[in-house]
Amino acid sequence: MLSKKPVGPQAAAVKYDVLTALGTYALSQSKGKQVLCLRLMTLITARYNWQRNELAVGQREIARMWGVEERTVKREMAKLRAMEWLVVKRQGARGRVTEYALSVEKLLKDTRPIWAAVGPDFEQRLEGQGAKPADTDAKVVPLQRQGRAVSAPEVDSSTEWGLARSLIYAEDPARFSSWIAALERGERVGRRLYLNAPSRFHAHYVATHLNTLCLGAVQQVDPDIDEVIVVSS
Repeated sequence: MLSKKPVGPQAAAVKYDVLTALGTYALSQSKGKQVLCLRLMTLITARYNWQRNELAVGQREIARMWGVEERTVKREMAKLRAMEWLVVKRQGARGRVTEYALSVEKLLKDTRPIWAAVGPDFEQRLEGQGAKPADTDAKVVPLQRQGRAVSAPEVDSSTEWGLARSLIYAEDPARFSSWIAALERGERVGRRLYLNAPSRFHAHYVATHLNTLCLGAVQQVDPDIDEVIVVSS
């Protein structure tokens, strides 16, 4: 398996291969995904520590580097976490920035369909690293909700809840499968977001046991939300 911390004689080649895979993948995607990939590549080349598998940089610095507002940084970093390309190593607190790790294995799995476009030598080299084909390592949760398996949701950044639910899945697939997957976005009134549950019992359980989880995920995407209210449909 490709090392998560490329070191040794082949380290430089591995780093270039990761960036090549990411760049080529970006060019095959929509404009929004292209921009997201370019922003990640900029963070990797400018601030990523391969030896420690660590990205530790504040939102203000990222915003300056990307030429955007901090609100955009918060949302884009949430997308990368929802895609599982970035994983939180240590949550920022008391003036310390959040530390992330780059999930090289997940990134290579997602970009594998474009390896051949770079060239047979590139494809063979990555295959030789032991990277698994995407169809043999798909992340499907073998859990049941109402008699059927629930797979990873598509990363939907069109609404704050669409992206927040992907974050919850990345952090806790079991809880997502049991309780979060069935919640649908309702109205947004001022700084309050309503979620619709399929039953009164479901709404009551989420409101009493998982409200902090839902609100925390939403605020990672949109800090203007102060309250999440779950109601039955």
